[in-house]
Amino acid sequence: MALKCGIVGLPNVGKSTLFNCLSKAKAQSANFPFCTIEPNVGVITVPDERLEKLAALVKPEKVQATTIEIVDIAGLVKGASKGEGLGNKFLANIRECNAIIHVLRCFDDDNIVHVDGSVNPIRDKETIDFELQIKDLEAIEKKRDKYQKIAKSGDKEAIKIVDALDKYIAHLEQGESVRSLEITDAEKEVVSDLYLLTAKPVLYVCNVDETSAKNGNKYVEKVKEAIKTEDAEILLIATSIEAEIAELEDLEEQELFLSEMGLEKPGVHHLIQATYRLLNLQTYFTAGVKEVRAWTIIKGMKAPQAAGVIHSDFEKGFIRAEVIAYNNFVALGSEQACKDAGKLSVEGKQYVVKDGDVMHFRFNV
Repeated sequence: MALKCGIVGLPNVGKSTLFNCLSKAKAQSANFPFCTIEPNVGVITVPDERLEKLAALVKPEKVQATTIEIVDIAGLVKGASKGEGLGNKFLANIRECNAIIHVLRCFDDDNIVHVDGSVNPIRDKETIDFELQIKDLEAIEKKRDKYQKIAKSGDKEAIKIVDALDKYIAHLEQGESVRSLEITDAEKEVVSDLYLLTAKPVLYVCNVDETSAKNGNKYVEKVKEAIKTEDAEILLIATSIEAEIAELEDLEEQELFLSEMGLEKPGVHHLIQATYRLLNLQTYFTAGVKEVRAWTIIKGMKAPQAAGVIHSDFEKGFIRAEVIAYNNFVALGSEQACKDAGKLSVEGKQYVVKDGDVMHFRFNV
């Protein structure tokens, strides 16, 4: 699916280091490929233990994981909303993304100069928030000016639109991002054509020192307090550790290194899975002797749309879906065993696909 997440942050916060670690993530697992579409875009495999368990049972000729796109967006500076630095490119790149990974520096190191002279993740966050909010404000005010002229003639629909836009403007002028505004679906629709930057879901990555990778530090606590109203996830990653892991080619060496650090898995592993959730995605599987494969769908998709991810003909000619819950498949060991135990259900066009469903589609074109 053509959904992607953009990594943003001020210069020297560890943003590009994180992206580079993701680019080398193939060293952490045989099924962990990465390819570069252009210099700052990577296609990264989503690690999923369920896929490995299904493959162990089915023993297929091929195993295919699902992927997401990660974009390393040019570092932002103050004044980006006015075109400073790479401001216009930066903001255009964010607009093209479906969600944001916001990297905040949460470590002290005299050898790495901070662009503002001192470490303060809250100030850094506010700098980026401000630039994005200003850009959103410009877009909304431009649209309001257009509809205010129509509203003056008494057009009821235009009046409703202006009222909704005023609600957004008031919220942004208070220094708040659109994602924290309580709005109706109708009000959301009013700005859907603007692709607002601060409406995008966000994951905050606190780049910490090695000793804080597990439990955080004073900077992380401040970030938690600052974002408590945003309904956003926080992830702790020590890019210094991730960079070392990325250099280790041997899986056993990586596991030993992680064990010494008191960590179970590389941070990028958790980051990729968190990004997947951030994009509101889930996985279903197809499992046969030719291939066991993970497929990406948006949460809430019904069976025909899920089938269409494989091929448009599957959606057009959808007849039914044969569904086995992942836990049942693993517990019983095979499709046939699930059939014999009555654990295979036949579902129609209204079936909402569940995360982990093992599916087989019947279609006729």
